[in-house]
Parts: sequence; structure tokens; C-alpha cells
Amino acid sequence: MFRRAFWFTTGVAAGVWATTKVNRTLNKLTPESLALQAADRAVIAGRRVKLFALDVADGMAHREAALKDALGLSAPEPEPGHRALPGQRPQPALGRQYPKHHTYNSTNSTRKEDH
Repeated sequence: MFRRAFWFTTGVAAGVWATTKVNRTLNKLTPESLALQAADRAVIAGRRVKLFALDVADGMAHREAALKDALGLSAPEPEPGHRALPGQRPQPALGRQYPKHHTYNSTNSTRKEDH
């Protein structure tokens, strides 16, 4: 008698567990649920891409600063009250000499006449 009751209870419990498991799986496969899962994954992927882009930009800035320091291109901050030296004028490329009455305009990279 106890043996039959034990197996009956075990069968009922296994049936309830299997039914619950199947219903949960079927609910996960509904179109609405699949759309929500896809949207959630897209948002997560977007966040990861954004963080990656921020890390790349940060790394580029650090590397650029290190290269400028190594090449001596970073100018120290001028002390208050002191005037900074003017920047170096761009030199024309070799083989492209301008006549004496023309100067190189560094703001828009065009020649203009001095009158």
C-alpha cells in the first residue's frame, strides 16, 4: 500500500515538474517573448559597443599624449604674464616655390598676393 502511494506521488510530482518546464519553454518561444529578448540583447550589445568606443578613444588620447611627449611636440604651459612665441610658419613643399610677391596663407591653405 505504501509502495503504491509512494510511486503515485512520485509520478504526480514528475508530471507537475515536466508540465511546468514545458509551459515555461513554450512561453519563452512566443513571438512577444522572442521580440523582448531580441530587444534586450540589442540594448546590451549597444552598451558594449559604446563602452568599447569610449575605451578606444581614451586609449588613443593616452597614446597620442605619449607620442607627443616622446617627440617633444607638447608645449609646456606658459607662465602667467609671459607671451608665447609665435607658431612656426608652414614651409612650401620642395619643387613648389612661390614667386616673391605671393605668400602662403596658413588659415585656408591658399596663396594670396601681397600688395
